[in-house]
Amino acid sequence: MSETRRKLTTIFSADVQDYTRLMRADEEGTLATLKAYRDAMGRLIEAREGRVVNTWGDGLIAEFPSVVEALRTAIDVQNELAGCNAKCPADEQMLFRIGLNLGDVIAEGDDLYGDGVNVAARLQASAPAGGIVISNTVYDQVRNKVAVGFDFLGPLEVKNIDGGIPSYAVRIGAPTVQVAAEGGLFGRGVGKKAAREAASPATGAAKAADSVAVANRRSVPVLAVIAAGLAALNLLTWDGVFWAVWPMLGVAILAGLSWLKTNRWVDRGIGILALSGLVLLTINLLTWHGVFWAVWPLLGLAVAAGLRWVTRQRRSLRS
Repeated sequence: MSETRRKLTTIFSADVQDYTRLMRADEEGTLATLKAYRDAMGRLIEAREGRVVNTWGDGLIAEFPSVVEALRTAIDVQNELAGCNAKCPADEQMLFRIGLNLGDVIAEGDDLYGDGVNVAARLQASAPAGGIVISNTVYDQVRNKVAVGFDFLGPLEVKNIDGGIPSYAVRIGAPTVQVAAEGGLFGRGVGKKAAREAASPATGAAKAADSVAVANRRSVPVLAVIAAGLAALNLLTWDGVFWAVWPMLGVAILAGLSWLKTNRWVDRGIGILALSGLVLLTINLLTWHGVFWAVWPLLGLAVAAGLRWVTRQRRSLRS
């Protein structure tokens, strides 16, 4: 039997808004999107030293040793998923709600139990689609350490906890409507309707990530025009040397990196390794002297990409 112990940890709870409606409209497409979004979420959680504890249906529970890193991960998740959703019609977008709580929990093996987990789940249920709600224990630790704003939502009623849990909505991007005690919520649970009124799915993370994605998408055609201009300048001043090939290669690298930033369905690590391989192969061909020296670094990059892929697949199976 697994050892049972208590510990203080930060609980990250997330689920999908309107998951039943999405499944009713397109089961296979919804499941594929859920898996892709969970993979992205798991990658961001692991990158900040977090651990996915459990998944069920459309939900996910993770824990973090650092409260600040937990909030930063939640913000990263909402920003990245907002960029993915920006490419989908409004009725097909998959929006997650996230709740964060710092509390004492019971750990048994890899599982977590107790009020600390229940509070995080209740906070998540009160969050707007695409938003984040945190408990006062999280707020006390992060309010001066993360560059975001907070709106006080009043005490959130939680079973077995007298007086409720003071909660805060995180302002990721655009400001939300502040919900204060005098607004009638103090002393009552903050329901889904009140949370939706406090922040719209179209604000905050969605707007911030969408503006970044648009800027990156526009940079690719701009870089293509620059490359064409270099080629034209070289031809108009032709002296027998095609010198423009090297600055054009640099422009192509920038275009590739910009494309990787906007395409959320491609693993960025594998994409960078593939781009590096293409650059090495191009340099080898442009400086060809009868030796295919790029084969060895290409082999190393292929091994690294393979290891990255296998690691991602194992994380997906565990979650």
